Amino acid sequence: MNKIIHRSVSLHCDVYQAFDMFTRAELVQTWLAPVAEVMPMVSGKYELYWDMDEGSRKGRTKRHSASTLQRNNTAGCKITAVEPGKLLSFEWKGPEQFEFMNEADPLTHVVVYFQASSSGPIPQTTVHFIHSGWHNTHEWDAARRWFEVFWSNAFERLDKQLGLLADNNIQHRIRGMRYTLPTRLQP
Repeated sequence: MNKIIHRSVSLHCDVYQAFDMFTRAELVQTWLAPVAEVMPMVSGKYELYWDMDEGSRKGRTKRHSASTLQRNNTAGCKITAVEPGKLLSFEWKGPEQFEFMNEADPLTHVVVYFQASSSGPIPQTTVHFIHSGWHNTHEWDAARRWFEVFWSNAFERLDKQLGLLADNNIQHRIRGMRYTLPTRLQP
């Protein structure tokens, strides 16, 4: 179990916004999984559900079948450590093609560390991400390689989502401004 997945990514947000992207269900659902139940406390839920049917992937339906939710999820996974704005760790399961991961004891484990990396006018956070608990077999190696791609894609979606949220925030602030224009100029 000496193999790990490690990623360090720089995000254009402060540490609390980055932390929220992992711990607020409505934000997790914007980049990681379509359905999330997250309780950011030790032993709280970290349950994510993927609806893998073709209709849902194309956005035709938001309904999730019970059988699909039971196969592709992290149901039962718990948060193992949490410090707002600094650290989050939780158990992790695999999708149905790597069902053996879900029967392992212990499950694989994710640790996310948030570090402020800019004190300038535009905040930046470096996220250090570690996914550990990989066994030394061919099937586990295949699962780890699959998750290396999965996490790379997920962090790309996260970065894109933070950009969209920042753009929406700027547009919201502009729409919320009130301009008072003089009715006539004084000489």
